[in-house]
Amino acid sequence: MSIEATQREIVEEFALFDDWMDRYQYLIDLGRKLPELDQAEMTDDRLLAGCQSQVWLIAEGDADHLVFRANSDAAIVSGLIALLLRVYSGRSAREILDSEPHFVVEIGLSEHLSPTRANGLNAMLGEIRRQAERALDGR
Repeated sequence: MSIEATQREIVEEFALFDDWMDRYQYLIDLGRKLPELDQAEMTDDRLLAGCQSQVWLIAEGDADHLVFRANSDAAIVSGLIALLLRVYSGRSAREILDSEPHFVVEIGLSEHLSPTRANGLNAMLGEIRRQAERALDGR
């Protein structure tokens, strides 16, 4: 499934919920399903700056196939991570860089996240893009 199709699927899922409390609960449930990172992987060099919560992001692979793993100490942030991994993990670096995360606006995250969580979401998106750029550069 393409990034575009995955984003459409996420938008359709969130459309099933009438109010934002249900959407928050869905995000929390998604975050609970994230595989845990090994304690040894939760190092300072993988800790993202710009997030109020602690977020560790690991990128593996190359320009043809990047896999992201991540986790957070906050429930809603873990749900945001789950969405981002669903959209971007397993993709090529070019595919990642050529797509915009329009689902964020379409499901209303940009309106309903606190400013600090929105900053964290932007930090996660920025790091995913940086990792894709590094993969294209061969670093």
